[in-house]
Amino acid sequence: MKKLYLALSLSTMLLTVACRDTQKSTTETTASSNDTTAAAAPPAPDWAKNATIYEVNTRQFSQAGTFKAVEEQLPRLKELGVDIVWMMPIYPISQEHKKGKLGSPYAVANYTAINPEFGTLADFKSLVKRAHALGLRVILDWVPNHTGWDHVWVKEHPDWYTRVNGKMTTPIDPKTGKATDWTDVVDLNYNNPEMRKGMIEAMQFWLKECDIDGYRCDVAGFVPDDFWAQLRPELDKIKTVFMLAEWEDDPEQFKTCFNANYGWAMFSMMKAIAQGDLPATSLDTLRASNQKRFPRWYYQMIFTQNHDENTHHGTLAETFGPSADAFIVLSSTLEGMPLVYNGMESNLNRRLAFFEKDPISWGTYAKSNFFKTLLTLKHRNRALWNGLAGGNAEKINTDHDEKVYAFSRQRDNDRVVVLINMSEEPQTFRLSGASQGYEGVYTEIFSRQPMELKPEMSLTLKPWEYKVLTN
Repeated sequence: MKKLYLALSLSTMLLTVACRDTQKSTTETTASSNDTTAAAAPPAPDWAKNATIYEVNTRQFSQAGTFKAVEEQLPRLKELGVDIVWMMPIYPISQEHKKGKLGSPYAVANYTAINPEFGTLADFKSLVKRAHALGLRVILDWVPNHTGWDHVWVKEHPDWYTRVNGKMTTPIDPKTGKATDWTDVVDLNYNNPEMRKGMIEAMQFWLKECDIDGYRCDVAGFVPDDFWAQLRPELDKIKTVFMLAEWEDDPEQFKTCFNANYGWAMFSMMKAIAQGDLPATSLDTLRASNQKRFPRWYYQMIFTQNHDENTHHGTLAETFGPSADAFIVLSSTLEGMPLVYNGMESNLNRRLAFFEKDPISWGTYAKSNFFKTLLTLKHRNRALWNGLAGGNAEKINTDHDEKVYAFSRQRDNDRVVVLINMSEEPQTFRLSGASQGYEGVYTEIFSRQPMELKPEMSLTLKPWEYKVLTN
């Protein structure tokens, strides 16, 4: 569900940014013995430390639009370098006030049932089992703030819903206190302890019944933080889960429940740089702000496409134009967990319909090698691992920092250096004369050619060209 705060202007977002000062947790096992900040981090499964995530829209993933069709493609996703398969909502869709012919998957009619369009519960169990056999993990999209108007709870537990003037209402923005225009869904009342209990039991159902590995939680900021704190230990009693919040405005969520959140501000920043509205140095401002806002163990899901952006705002090409690959490289090498939206590996060139059948045209998977190269590097090079398991990005100064973004990341003996021309013109630039720890001989991962970096050396990059160097 698209966030209301994304409607804010980019200038407002930037002003806000500028003013803001093994089942054990990976962060616990990688932090130094005198580090107290990681002690409060929620648990995290060990496999999350170097994971990447792939979003699946079951309806549009194939002509059939079924779990079986997704399961058939799991070996290909494994080969691509994917670790986590994020399934968009798989539940029955509410028919009352539905949008379009098929309705929104985010208007849930039953939290513990399967959308019959996609198959059966047995089909979904088979998908999860096959994913686990391949070393993949599966997380479900969860919609905790609201349900469809004909969800089973509406009749069984009408007191579990928010009422305004005695009537159920569309979701209410907690910041404004006003109802949203999300007309196909109805707001849940988190002041009701029994509703909270029912929500926790519904989320436990999928862990117990299907052995899923976690959740991506829709509009996580509309749900009270104390619920997330209540929920997390109840899920972890079954298995240590991976939790992703579709939210960025509440750093406390990292302390109560979530292992990662959405990098909305980073997405907006990359888009503005791609369109020539901001210099590359803006990335430094945002990263410094995030490091102050969030706890030390934080990391975000970094993306150039997702279902909201693709459907409502534009394809990768519409948003980033010729800079698309450069920003995919950035999102795959900067701190954070990269997202691959379904279809990107085949140059998805259209906005997928949200409320109708509109399957992806897969073609020849033309971008598979590009993604495989990046995701394989993330797996193998510890500098690129997530959170405290990886290395911090250290800026490499150049004499063209407004146009060129250069940084290195190092963890133990593993190091990566990234050089990106973030402009539509060729850039010849000189690396800093001072030793910044980037000196050495590397291999460029796309050309597989050796390359030596020295202080004060000059390099030239074509428009939007990038080099990713590993030792």
